[in-house]
Amino acid sequence: QVQLVESGGGLVQAGGSLTVSCAASGLTFSRYTMGWFRQAPGKEREFVAAISWNYGTRYEEPVKGRFTIARDNAKNTVYLQMNSLKPEDTAVYYCAANGGRAITMAAPLYDYWGQGTQVTVSS
Repeated sequence: QVQLVESGGGLVQAGGSLTVSCAASGLTFSRYTMGWFRQAPGKEREFVAAISWNYGTRYEEPVKGRFTIARDNAKNTVYLQMNSLKPEDTAVYYCAANGGRAITMAAPLYDYWGQGTQVTVSS
């Protein structure tokens, strides 16, 4: 079955950097758009970034210029490098896989989800 396993979350000070990873199995990874979403306490899950099968990328406005999404098809892994972190970036970060050809920010259109990894940014 399909599994998405996130790792790399943790506690970091404001202004610091962190990279979270998502290892996928059970699917033809290179054919999927991979996305990162996050959910803060008391808030709805929100789109962060996505990378398409042909390496197109899209970012939500609050993270543009600070976060970078990348994929390694040989390792079936997608990464989210986060720089200049702010306390408002604190959330559980989820990766997700979408079998469509185009990048989408809509969570319901993603087929598979990981269990999430906590990122906490202290002020």
